[in-house]
Amino acid sequence: MPALVNFRGDDDFYSEGGSLCSGDSGVVFSIGSHVEIYCPPRKRSRISGPYIVGRNLFEEKRPSIDVLPDECLFEIFKCLPGGRERSASACVSKRWLTVLSSVRSSEFNRSKTSQGQPDTISIDKTVNNTAADEDIECDGYLTRCVEGKKATDVRLAAIAVGTSSRGGLGKLSIRGSNALRGISNFGLSAIARGCPSLRVLSLWNVPSIGDEGIFEIARECHSLEKLDLCQCPSISNSSLASIAESCPNLTSLTIESCPNIGNESLQAIAKFCPKLQSITIKDCALVGDQGIASLLSSASAVLTKVKLQALNITDYSVAVIGHYGKAITNLVLCGLQNVSQKGFWVMGNAKGLQTLSSLTITSCRGVTDLSLEAVGRGCPNLKHMCLRKCCFVSDNGLVAFAKAAGSLESLQLEEVNRITQVGILTALSSCISKLKSVSLVKCMGIKDLSTEFPMLSPCESLRCLSIRSCPGFGSTSLAMVGKLCPQLHHLDLSGLCGITDAGLLPLLESCETGLAKVNLSDCSNLTDEVVLALARLHGETLELLNLDGCQKITDASLVALADSCPLLNDLDVSKCSITDSGVVALSHGSQHNLQILSFSGCSMISNKSRPALEQLGTTLVGLNLQHCNSISSNTIESLTENLWRCDILS
Repeated sequence: MPALVNFRGDDDFYSEGGSLCSGDSGVVFSIGSHVEIYCPPRKRSRISGPYIVGRNLFEEKRPSIDVLPDECLFEIFKCLPGGRERSASACVSKRWLTVLSSVRSSEFNRSKTSQGQPDTISIDKTVNNTAADEDIECDGYLTRCVEGKKATDVRLAAIAVGTSSRGGLGKLSIRGSNALRGISNFGLSAIARGCPSLRVLSLWNVPSIGDEGIFEIARECHSLEKLDLCQCPSISNSSLASIAESCPNLTSLTIESCPNIGNESLQAIAKFCPKLQSITIKDCALVGDQGIASLLSSASAVLTKVKLQALNITDYSVAVIGHYGKAITNLVLCGLQNVSQKGFWVMGNAKGLQTLSSLTITSCRGVTDLSLEAVGRGCPNLKHMCLRKCCFVSDNGLVAFAKAAGSLESLQLEEVNRITQVGILTALSSCISKLKSVSLVKCMGIKDLSTEFPMLSPCESLRCLSIRSCPGFGSTSLAMVGKLCPQLHHLDLSGLCGITDAGLLPLLESCETGLAKVNLSDCSNLTDEVVLALARLHGETLELLNLDGCQKITDASLVALADSCPLLNDLDVSKCSITDSGVVALSHGSQHNLQILSFSGCSMISNKSRPALEQLGTTLVGLNLQHCNSISSNTIESLTENLWRCDILS
């Protein structure tokens, strides 16, 4: 210690011990009235160490924002003034995008000013710009859909950040998920935080999304109006209940193949969503009578559309529909195997479905003749009825229903195999005032009549008749239908291999107002005689004609159509016996509205038809030349080049 007092030596003292100070010149420290400590100047190297390596190391030592932790970036990004700046920042790196997507829309400090006296002009501009940004961001009119490989968390984060400055996200649909980097709760949470304007959300086949993501949607997206959940096994009652509590504007809900959603969430929906108008529940094993009854009884005033399919519900739920479905206009019941005849009978006799206009019942064993008649009587405003795979409905039930449903306009029967021609003809005769459309599909119980049927009253109101893939429907039955339906405009007989010219000609002659659309595809026994009669009797009104698979149709039919059908705009003669002569005749015809033309499978059409096809192509928007093996690729290329407005299939 004495050696330090008033020491005036050279650098030997500095070299032996550490210096108490550093600088370019000596410094004297006074620690008392009589004591001083002197620190000699430190010798500096002429070249500093960090700079001797070169430019690259210098650049690495420069300060970088990347060294900041995510928490600091989060606070910085919160101060970005608008959506454009956020989008630009998100493009820097995946890390920045991830941090930005974690900031809630409400957390951005749009109008924050620095300390001290603020600049009035700057504040005014900031406030005005902020208000404009907020108006744009809250609109929520943008729609985004991600599917398959594109469905990743990174893409959802980019959508969440990018849509804020372009109007706000209003509709989002996610279909499927990337097999390696699939969508998870992180991606959906980013959407929730960045898109509070979201109104429509559809999740299809996204098993990695669970309650956490749905909770975040409920926490942030209070404007949600429509929610579709399909094949989402990780979503349970708790998250759906949170949606119900936080989204009172919910008007449409679809739940399909979600095994962990049951009665509890439906009860929450019934309690907290008074505006619910549409509900679809399919293949949810935990949904039972308790949930369905609560939902229908609580939302009876506004609920207009109900679809229940493949559920473990009983007669009780169907009876509740009949009692409380006062506002229901569209009802679909499919695969309700535990509902008996009693349930449907009560539904009809409860007299609650006064506004029901459309009813579809599929694969329900409880639909019998007795219950079907009760439904017809209990739904006075029913206009559209569709029965599929109801194996216990017979002619008696169909006729009783037709007589009871006085407002019926459309009747569709599909795979109702106990229905015969007698029931169909009698039902047509019973609905003589309002019935406009009848469709029969794959009704195997229909067999052609062997004897003449007694004359019935014609159905003057019927405009559309469709009998498809009913192999037993023959010429005798068709002639009877023609007498009962004199005002037909649309006729679809596709797949009726049993009908012949002799059966169809009386129907064509019975139509008084003129047919506009005729589909005779796969009616293999029809010949040119039918087309000639069609052109002669209905050529002035004919707009669509489908002869696909009618192998006996030849060029003579095209000649007749070319001369007599000026309004024809859609013609399909695929797999017919058409040659170049028929194409040329059609090109010289009087029709100037032909837009869709199909020669698919006409192997006798060759390159010689190219000029005629080009002439037809002046009005065409679609031309099908698939499987025309006699047309070369050069001809196809020439047609594609010359008919650039026409979509050519080859």
